[in-house]
Amino acid sequence: MTSANPLVKRGRGRGARGSGPSGPGSVPQDSVPRAGAGGRRSARVVGRSLLALTKPRIIELLLVTTVPTMMLAARGLPAPGLLMITLTGGALAAGSANTINCYLDRDIDAVMRRTSRRPLARPGPLAVIRPAEALAFGIGLGVAATVMLGLLANWLSAALADAAIVFYVFVYTIGLKRRTAANIVIGGAAGCFPVLVGWAAVTGTVGLPPVILFAVIFFWTPPHFWALAMKFKDDYAAASVPMLPVVAPARVVARKILFYSYLTVAATLALAPYAGWIFAVGAAGLGGWFLAEAHRLRSRVARLTEGAAAAAPGPGGGTAAPAPVPPGARGVTEGACGGLARPSANPAPMRLFHLSIAYLTLLFMLVAVASVLPWGRW
Repeated sequence: MTSANPLVKRGRGRGARGSGPSGPGSVPQDSVPRAGAGGRRSARVVGRSLLALTKPRIIELLLVTTVPTMMLAARGLPAPGLLMITLTGGALAAGSANTINCYLDRDIDAVMRRTSRRPLARPGPLAVIRPAEALAFGIGLGVAATVMLGLLANWLSAALADAAIVFYVFVYTIGLKRRTAANIVIGGAAGCFPVLVGWAAVTGTVGLPPVILFAVIFFWTPPHFWALAMKFKDDYAAASVPMLPVVAPARVVARKILFYSYLTVAATLALAPYAGWIFAVGAAGLGGWFLAEAHRLRSRVARLTEGAAAAAPGPGGGTAAPAPVPPGARGVTEGACGGLARPSANPAPMRLFHLSIAYLTLLFMLVAVASVLPWGRW
């Protein structure tokens, strides 16, 4: 049970949360402790480093989607014991997938500035955790998640959590991430499994409502993560990771962000027959907010692209007549902040990134509210 795509990373420090769809969202890299003098490792430092490998900020957003789904399945508050078991098992599963991801991606994490402080990305003398230790820890977390969910919830929820781990590790990290720009689109499915796990833990089955919620997160992940990747595309390019903003012009990225944003909102409205009219009204309002920001980003990219084209040399070596350029965007060159503008001058991609996290959180809060208000149903 993990997050794309990417749900996802609101720590402190430089850079952004993770480098993949570990969930619904993800921003700055947490500081990682160093080994002590002489290479001695205290239990406290080792524990902090192991925790950093699990990417706890990603796990937070994954669990935010699990609780409302369980409430919708129970049409109220689920049993407290089952809730704690599911959240703990889900956190262990997500931590397993994220840790193994750090093990497999330690080479590119060392190249990318925003991930260079992860425990396994540090040079040997400064490393606190050895790769073999991290791999064993990740596998152990997965085993613990399977046993807990299987014995204390049900084996369907355990199997779904295992499927999320397998998908994130083998399909996204090993199969897609370094090979295709569609990596985040397909791989983002890994961050959608928590809703299936939560529903299965309550009902013992998988019905249409959790499948719709799965689709919501699936369509939400590309706009969420591509907005982040627009800012950090130079990082991905340095690591030879073909994220869409690396291999496609900014205008193409913005157009696809808008397309998937509309699919996200359409998927949320498909849940209305099950969640009630309060959810339908709230989801429509939140969807309008999300789409407005996606349109804003596309318009911003279009203006900057036109301005860059106007400044390019014209036929015969002359320069085309300058077109209006938004304030603060003058002097921007392709490649700076994803070919848009310097971060301080143009925060548009990160505006959408942060808004997408708020959007998904509020949307699932609506699911929770609709689940406990019987008069809000159709």
